[in-house]
Amino acid sequence: MRGARRSEFLDALSDAEVGRLVHDWPLWARPEQLAPPGDWTTWLFVGGRGAGKTRAGAEWVRALATGPNPVSPIALVGETLDQARAVMVEGVSGVLAVHPPAERPKFDRGRNLLVWPNGAQAQLMSAFAPETFRGPQFAAAWCDEIGKWARAEAAWDMLQFGLRLGDNPRQLATTTPRPTALIKRLLADKRTSVTRSTTAANKANLAPGFLEAVVARYRGSVLGRQELDGELIEDRPDALWTRTTLQTARRTECALGRIVVAIDPPVTSGPKSDACGIVVAAGEGQGARVLADLTLKPAPPLAWAHRAVAAFRQFRADAVVAEVNQGGELVRAMIAQVDAGVPVRTVRATRGKWVRAEPVAALYARGLVSHAEGLTELEDEMCAFGLDGLADGHSPDRVDALVWALTELVLDRNEPRVRGL
Repeated sequence: MRGARRSEFLDALSDAEVGRLVHDWPLWARPEQLAPPGDWTTWLFVGGRGAGKTRAGAEWVRALATGPNPVSPIALVGETLDQARAVMVEGVSGVLAVHPPAERPKFDRGRNLLVWPNGAQAQLMSAFAPETFRGPQFAAAWCDEIGKWARAEAAWDMLQFGLRLGDNPRQLATTTPRPTALIKRLLADKRTSVTRSTTAANKANLAPGFLEAVVARYRGSVLGRQELDGELIEDRPDALWTRTTLQTARRTECALGRIVVAIDPPVTSGPKSDACGIVVAAGEGQGARVLADLTLKPAPPLAWAHRAVAAFRQFRADAVVAEVNQGGELVRAMIAQVDAGVPVRTVRATRGKWVRAEPVAALYARGLVSHAEGLTELEDEMCAFGLDGLADGHSPDRVDALVWALTELVLDRNEPRVRGL
């Protein structure tokens, strides 16, 4: 319904009908903001800042308390009582704000208690004080920003003992994702139903200045991916690289020296084959700068050869560096088929992936490697690369190409070829 027809429709409504329309949450909500179907115990709503998590939580509580069969009592658990009051209850998207006047509960600040006209109640609780969960019983619970709770697992566990009233006690947890033990535990629980949302998905309800300033500034960064895109990002305990290390690798570009395109070709081709790692890097002072990750999957030989040659031309590289353990002369032959004038330097691996990568990781630790923007997938793989030589269970093709590039540019700078790797 658009334009004049919409205006005519709205003008024909009574004040009461307009009020009902405004507060018809299923009409206005995005799908991820509505309680999921199915037999779940925990609804985990993971989203970026301003993604509409608080509104979803407040509306869920409203539906429970004012439905045909009111659910009561409900626990409203915040990081602290002040946070529960300021955000969950009195905030612009809190419980009080989402109700039409006739249904709005009264808030007894002295007792931290909400009481609806129909008698339903909600008790504010502090996750910082898990011992206060001993005694109270609830039929439902809304827990906000569980990723920030200082005593998360203790508070959550104590809440579970009190969540024992009614026919189907359930709980909603709304949070910006952080790799905490509680969030990872809930994600792995079969009784948890997970929905996700990004900040951008709720742009219609956000100030344009916020989107222009904050979103533009942090888009693509680790912080932005967590706080805006709602991604759960964590490092492997045994990883050679960490997010902190890679954050410091982003600095202003200096004068660049020799440039190489490094290739880690797949052993086989086809939809299920490994990717072809293709990384472009340049010498930079005593270290190097990673310029691009052009990894290709699926990667038939002629396709990755064309991409490597295109990168060689685009970045005006000095050479293509390629591992030839499995492919023998295939790499040189494929590159020559596309452009016989591209110089190819071949390298062979005689040590494991982890051992080859250790000295390259040491370059990062010494601050000798910088990264251009837009290397998200490469950085994810670096932080997932572990002692087993895999990254999240798959071949680390991007990391392999990175290692060959930085070895060529920095570690073996004084040698005509890479040897003994």
